[in-house]
Amino acid sequence: MIDTFITSFKLKNTYRVNSIIYSIKQFPLIKRILPNSLYKSRGLKIFANIISAFMELFSIFLGKLLYIAIMIFAVLALYKTSQADTFLHIFMFLTFAGGVLNTYMLNPTKDKYYAIVLLNMDARKYGLSNYYYQLLKLVIGFLPFTIIFGLIVGLPIWVQILMPFFAVFIKLIVMNYSLYKFNKTNKVSNENLPTKLVWSIIGICLLMAYGLPAINITINSNIFLCIFILSLILGIYSLIKIHNFKDYKKMYKQVLTTTNVYMADNNAGTQAIKNNSLNQIELDKEYTSNKSGFAYFHDLFVKRHRKILTKAVKKQAIILLFIFAAVIIGCYINEDFKSKTNNILLQYLPYFVFIMYLINRSSTVTEAMFMNCDHSMLTYRIYRTPKVILGIFKERLKTLIKINSLPASIIAFGLAILLYISGGTDNVLNYAVLIVSILSMSVFFSVHYLVMYYLLQPYNVNTEMKSSTYRVVQAVTYFVCYYMIKLHLPTIPFGIAMIVFCIAYSIISLIIAYRYAPKTFKLRI
Repeated sequence: MIDTFITSFKLKNTYRVNSIIYSIKQFPLIKRILPNSLYKSRGLKIFANIISAFMELFSIFLGKLLYIAIMIFAVLALYKTSQADTFLHIFMFLTFAGGVLNTYMLNPTKDKYYAIVLLNMDARKYGLSNYYYQLLKLVIGFLPFTIIFGLIVGLPIWVQILMPFFAVFIKLIVMNYSLYKFNKTNKVSNENLPTKLVWSIIGICLLMAYGLPAINITINSNIFLCIFILSLILGIYSLIKIHNFKDYKKMYKQVLTTTNVYMADNNAGTQAIKNNSLNQIELDKEYTSNKSGFAYFHDLFVKRHRKILTKAVKKQAIILLFIFAAVIIGCYINEDFKSKTNNILLQYLPYFVFIMYLINRSSTVTEAMFMNCDHSMLTYRIYRTPKVILGIFKERLKTLIKINSLPASIIAFGLAILLYISGGTDNVLNYAVLIVSILSMSVFFSVHYLVMYYLLQPYNVNTEMKSSTYRVVQAVTYFVCYYMIKLHLPTIPFGIAMIVFCIAYSIISLIIAYRYAPKTFKLRI
């Protein structure tokens, strides 16, 4: 089994190294300099292997750090319950949700497909060795941060040490149930397409994780110990069953189909979105438009694809309304909560840059535009002419701003109302800055993603993302927005600075897009 793991690890690393070299060759200036023989370069392969090693370390540690810091530690200040108990409580229920959502073994990845299907490696040895490696990574990645954050909140050291192992046992139990279900039904679920039952369980776990502490109910160390002992017994039993399971080849034959593998590999579930969106296009209705030219073409597209474009935004709006209603009720019930809310609104406006980044739908909408329109239309020369590109660009920008304005308006005016209810402010300019800055952020992200789409057009005809530059810009956008969480600045100076930046960035980006989009907006090979 060890030999199988070493071979599979080398295979995965080779694929990753070649992907890194390919990505390097996709950068605008570099790709003209570097030849195809680059894949034979020993020096560059060493460099790519170093990057690959950092990526592996990143997957082990940084993801776990962000998970604990953002999903658990950052929200503790919102509750009056013991920080130690709340930290443990949220971790436990999120672990239940994570165990159901991600089993590791049933994730249809390319490296599994290459090894088991194309190279005919032993499915059982490959599956088990890589599964055990993922569980080991889980313990190694979580342990430093459960200890660090556990010490900060005051958890007993034995609880800090047991927490990563608890996560492992939950995954073993869920995986054993999946194998049991496969034996009974001869069917296995694709974990990249969770069922309604799975989403329901995850929703319940999230509600228990974040809802119970709000009403002063948490899991303490003693209750956790009882649950841990039970998970330990079931986990060991599950480990034995998983290790002795015989039909891995038969199971992987269902999991590792070409559709599942390449759907999993596409960014942001591209293929899944494509398949699901086909059922939401309203071709059976005779939509008309009183517009003409590019506006007419775009208006018909929006009307026929309105479910794809606006369904998620409407759900966001409903959720935001419930959140604001809950916070308003909390302000009337609890004076301490009311005071903290007022302080957040006057000092934590930078935090909402990250929130606006998360709720903005521009990236998903541009992806839908490509899959349902541009990937076919770009094959026609007339669609690539400057007049057509710029004409449709203007219409799409209006649509994006309109789509994103619904949740943005709820947040903008909701924050102003919350500020008033939570105690108000001596300077009425705070209300105006809150509203305008949030709306400016929404426009910024709408412009940013549309311009990025037109200048870097990352997809090929198979809707696979092929632009390394696009990925880099996405990553930089994420990390800049995430960094804003750490800033605590007064609302007025930061809000005004953000408004000026958004306006300036939007104007400059639109000028660049109008100049270069006719040259860059094309299908990738």
